[in-house]
Amino acid sequence: MKHENTILEFDKVSKIFGGLSAVSSVNIYLDKGELVGLIGPNGAGKTTIFNLFTGVYKPTKGEIRLNGEKIDGLKPFQITRKGIGRTFQNIRLFSDLTVLDNVRIAYHIHAKYGIFSAITRLKRYKIGEKEITDKAMEFLKIFNLDEKADEIAKNLSYGEQRRLEIARALAVQPQVLMLDEPAAGMNPQETAELSELIAFIREKFGLTILLIEHDMSLVMKICERLYVLDYGMVIASGSPQEVRENRKVIEAYLGEEA
Repeated sequence: MKHENTILEFDKVSKIFGGLSAVSSVNIYLDKGELVGLIGPNGAGKTTIFNLFTGVYKPTKGEIRLNGEKIDGLKPFQITRKGIGRTFQNIRLFSDLTVLDNVRIAYHIHAKYGIFSAITRLKRYKIGEKEITDKAMEFLKIFNLDEKADEIAKNLSYGEQRRLEIARALAVQPQVLMLDEPAAGMNPQETAELSELIAFIREKFGLTILLIEHDMSLVMKICERLYVLDYGMVIASGSPQEVRENRKVIEAYLGEEA
């Protein structure tokens, strides 16, 4: 049930691909400042929901609202401007650009100069570019990547590339940050550090976070509420403890032995 401080919501959203229902009449809401987990087996529809939230797909039925405003049907760049940032299950960086330029590109959405200033290299352009670079370096410092600002992104370690992708998502200055399996491929130490980092950036930037993750120890530790998907439908929702004890979840996701 949504509340007065609900910031993002799915209202009976369905997505059908060629007769196959990938998401079926899903209701999801996020209140401002919440950290909510979205879990379920592979193929349950989790990434489809992220793609619907961010405009990659348009719902077949239902509505998606941000701050009460209908956003389904908008293009991804328009939704980004509205205040939704995301990472991807498979890291999508500008691999041949520098670490700094990866974040600078994202922050350009906030550039305070126009095309004419950029072409003519007017003072406004130079001031704007310095501000963008300074802001990008601030984000890199938060993720301990500032000393690697001039390195090519593809030369970073896997864990560093994950952190860079999150830094780039933050650079668009979102109200809602959507993290698609950020711990994938990380070792236990990196996962523990990621958990602390997510909690830190949530507090520092006042973010609402929606997290897809298969690492159940991470999900249970940091999320306040969970939604569980199976075959494109929400089969359970509630606190981590409530979800952990839900028979449908045990059968569909955690396994009978859990």
